[in-house]
Amino acid sequence: MNVELIDSMGSDLTVVNAARVSFNKYHKEMTSGDEKLIAYLSEHGHWTPFGHPQLQFRISAPIFVARQLVKHQVGLVWNEVSRRYVDYTPTFDIPKQWRDRPRNRKQGSGVNFIQLSEKDLADIDFIHARSAALYGRLIEQGVAPEQARAILPQDMITEWYWTGSLAAFARVCTLRLSEDSQDETRQVAQKIANFLFEKFPISYKYLVGEKLNDHKYITTN
Repeated sequence: MNVELIDSMGSDLTVVNAARVSFNKYHKEMTSGDEKLIAYLSEHGHWTPFGHPQLQFRISAPIFVARQLVKHQVGLVWNEVSRRYVDYTPTFDIPKQWRDRPRNRKQGSGVNFIQLSEKDLADIDFIHARSAALYGRLIEQGVAPEQARAILPQDMITEWYWTGSLAAFARVCTLRLSEDSQDETRQVAQKIANFLFEKFPISYKYLVGEKLNDHKYITTN
């Protein structure tokens, strides 16, 4: 899985100025009181100033991960590779470890790993190789890509552009970095979080870091 930052707009100062415009004030650089303002905005749910900075990512991940993340809609725009139009050979991200089913809840994973048999592991590899080969044969015979794709596994890699506001991606990180989030989805969210922290360290501190008690990403002044 890969997360590439394509473009970004704004900074923590963008958030500050968007908030201070109510009083017709504008800062050319961050001041000592601006972190307190950002903290106040986050604590009291004033999200609109965080809606002005923007980020654009190109992400590659398995289908089953992408379908979890695309559920986040507010403040975000998603454009994905479509196998209605392309028919290149698919690639897969086969899990390296298999987690057990949780005992006390209906979704997610347990804390233990399942040791699959050599036969099961071989069958998994076999299914992927056969599905990719069959897909290629269907395409060669003239089957429409929009139908041929139906036989491909859910761990096939897909790619998409994901653009949105700082506020929207902070919410993605807060939800998908939580302990009950799917591990594979959390990996993508962590990569996004790294970029948020790099571009907007103060805003990240209050929008995500403190809410998750993630001291690794809480800045100190």
